[in-house]
Amino acid sequence: MKALMIFEEFNKIAAVLFGICFMYQMVYMVIGLLAPKEEPEETREKKRYAFMICARNEENVIGELAESLRAQDYPEELYDIYVLADNCIDATARKAREAGAIVYERFNPEKIGKGYALNELYSDILRDEGTERYDAYIVFDADNIADPHFLSAMNRSFASGKYDAITGYRASKNYGENWITAGYSLWFLREARFTNDPRMRIGSTCMVSGTGFLVSAKLMKENGGWPYHLLTEDIEFSVNCALHGKRIGYCDDAVFYDEQPSSFAVSFRQRLRWTKGFFQITAKYGKNLIRKILQGRENAFDCYDVLMTVAPASILTAGLLIYNLVILGASFFMNSYMAGLFQAAAIRYLLTAVWGFFSHFFLMGALTLIKDWKRIPATPYEKIANLIVFPLFMFTYVPVTIAAVFAKPEWKPIKHGAISRIK
Repeated sequence: MKALMIFEEFNKIAAVLFGICFMYQMVYMVIGLLAPKEEPEETREKKRYAFMICARNEENVIGELAESLRAQDYPEELYDIYVLADNCIDATARKAREAGAIVYERFNPEKIGKGYALNELYSDILRDEGTERYDAYIVFDADNIADPHFLSAMNRSFASGKYDAITGYRASKNYGENWITAGYSLWFLREARFTNDPRMRIGSTCMVSGTGFLVSAKLMKENGGWPYHLLTEDIEFSVNCALHGKRIGYCDDAVFYDEQPSSFAVSFRQRLRWTKGFFQITAKYGKNLIRKILQGRENAFDCYDVLMTVAPASILTAGLLIYNLVILGASFFMNSYMAGLFQAAAIRYLLTAVWGFFSHFFLMGALTLIKDWKRIPATPYEKIANLIVFPLFMFTYVPVTIAAVFAKPEWKPIKHGAISRIK
C-alpha cells in the first residue's frame, strides 16, 4: 500500500508543480481576451530598412514574396530587398533578381542552416552598403507573403524607440488545406494573441518565431551579426535578448502569411528539429536563465517566461504518460489485489491527463478562433472542423518529444509551393 501511495502522490505533486509553473499564463489569456485593440502610434519619421531573405531552392515562391514586398505602402527608396540563395541548385537566384531583389549566392556544404546564412547575408550587406545605411533589418522566409501595410505598421512601432526587435502577426497562406496546416496556424495565431500581445501590454519582452521579425541595426551591430546557430536560432535570439535586457515588441498590424507543411512526415521532421533545438537551448542557457531569475533583477520575469517556453512542457507530459504506462504494465506482474489497485490508479491518471490535455488545447484553439475569426483566410467549415482536431495535432508532440530525446536531426529545407488563398 505504501508503494501505491507514493505512486499517487508523485502524480499529484507533478500536476501541482506543472500548474504552478504555468499559472501566470492564465493572466496572458485574460489579457488577450479582454484587452481592447491598441490604436497604432502615428509617426512622421520614416526609417530605412533592409529585408533579409535566405532561400534554399525556393524558385516556386520567392517571386511572390518579392512582389508583396515591392507592393508595400511605404516609400520604395527607403527599403531594399536582399536574397541569399543558399546552396541552391535551382533557379532561386534568377527568379529573385527578376523580381527586383539584390541577390547574393552562397555555397557552403559545411555550415548548413538559416543562422549561418543570415549571418553571411548581413556581412554581405555591410561590405557593400556600410553600417549606416539601414536602421533595421527585417527577416522573412521565402514562402512568406507580406501584407501591403506590413512595413508601415512595423515602422510605427520601431520609430517609437521602445524596442530592440519587433515580431509581427503570423497568419497562414494555407490554413484550410488540412488538419496539419490548420494545427500549425492556430498555434502561431495563439502565440500572437495570447502570449506576445499580453507580454507587450505588461511591458515584458516578446519572442520571435522563425520569420516576419525586425532587428534594429544597433542590436545587430552589438551582436556582431547573427551569431545564433542552434537548431532553433530564432528562439536562441529571443533567449539572448531576455538575458541581456533587450526588449522585443509585438506589432499586431504587421501582418504576414506563412506556408505550413501539409504532410505529416514533413511536419514530424520539422517539429522534431524544433524540439531538439529547445533541448539545446535549455542545455546552453538554462543555468544563466535560472541565475537571472534568482537574482530577482528587472528582467527576472522575462527570463522566467522564456525558461517556461524553452523547457518544453511536452517533456513533462510525455514523461508522466510513460511513467503511468510503465506502472500499468508492471501491475500485471503483481498479485491480483495489488494489480487491481495499481491498474485502477494508473488508468485514472492516464485518462485524466489525456482529457486535461485535449480539453485545454480545444479551449485554447476555440478562444483563438473566436478572437481572430475574421483574420483567418478559410471558410467557416474549415475553421470549425479543424478546431475539433487541433488537440490531436498538439498531442502528436508527445511522440515528437520522445523521438527528439534520441534523434540527431539536421536542418533540411522544406519544399514550398502552396497556392495562396489570401488574395
